Amino acid sequence: MSNKTEMNVEKKKKGEALLNVKDISLSFIQYASGLRQTELKVISNLSIEAYSGEILAVVGSSGSGKSLLAHAILGILPSNAKLYGEMNYNGQNLTQEKKEELRGKEIALIPQSVNYLDPLMRISNQVIGSVEEKNKELMKKTQRNIFHKYDLKPDVDRMFPHELSGGMARRVLVSTALMNSSKLIIADEPTPGLDEKNLNETLSYFKDMANKGCAVILITHDIEAALKISDKIAIFYAGTILEVANTEDFKNEGENLRHPYTRALWNALPQNKFQAIKGHQPMQDEVLEGCFFYERCSRKNELCSKGTPQLKKINEGLVRCNNAS
Repeated sequence: MSNKTEMNVEKKKKGEALLNVKDISLSFIQYASGLRQTELKVISNLSIEAYSGEILAVVGSSGSGKSLLAHAILGILPSNAKLYGEMNYNGQNLTQEKKEELRGKEIALIPQSVNYLDPLMRISNQVIGSVEEKNKELMKKTQRNIFHKYDLKPDVDRMFPHELSGGMARRVLVSTALMNSSKLIIADEPTPGLDEKNLNETLSYFKDMANKGCAVILITHDIEAALKISDKIAIFYAGTILEVANTEDFKNEGENLRHPYTRALWNALPQNKFQAIKGHQPMQDEVLEGCFFYERCSRKNELCSKGTPQLKKINEGLVRCNNAS
């Protein structure tokens, strides 16, 4: 049996998710005039699951708060953030203490910008990080092997971040996630501004990680890129997940998609109908009593205005819609 076939069989036999995020909500305390406190909700009742050997893409518009999901999982939210809900990693409650213990080791972030690199530190030292002297040579060898795999030549080791090209910087950021044999990798908007060649090259890195057994969460606004490599697509809208669909559901003109927004998103792509819908995504300070997509939905009814639909399983997918069947 080939390695690819074995991996496919393993996916079919998957058990519990490596990461289970259940009904999390995230808000920020802000001060208005006269020291009056207000609470700004940015994520509401969001649930996702990430499985070893799979890529889950979280797709939503730029600036909609998707990166805050990554920060919540990693435990790097600012002090004025209030996080509710439940997270489990590898069967254990993912507390703030546990996040700090696993961050940079079993759970790794591939950030979207080279600005995450220290401008005053050489690249090799940044990727290796702080290690005991007795382990330094081994880590140096591991770092060089990873760099070689991603076609980063030995002279890159002594460079500073400003000396890297855009493509080199992307590969360095990917390399940092591989240094500690991470099991869960979160890639936050890793593809903006890339040409077709560098885009496909970057996506292939994540596919390779999943094929080696990692759980990969790809956070992106680019649904076309996500569909190239992902196993599942989670549609992020107004701070929550409206649908989790298998990649195959986007075939045949998207007729198997369950939520009206997902279908609208699919129809808006240039290679499909290039058809936009009226309205805009709700702002974070808007008070919503019904379905978050209510004002823009062509299938809405009175029930949709009276409460947020629960995420339910339909046809091997998840959807937050009263009218889905």
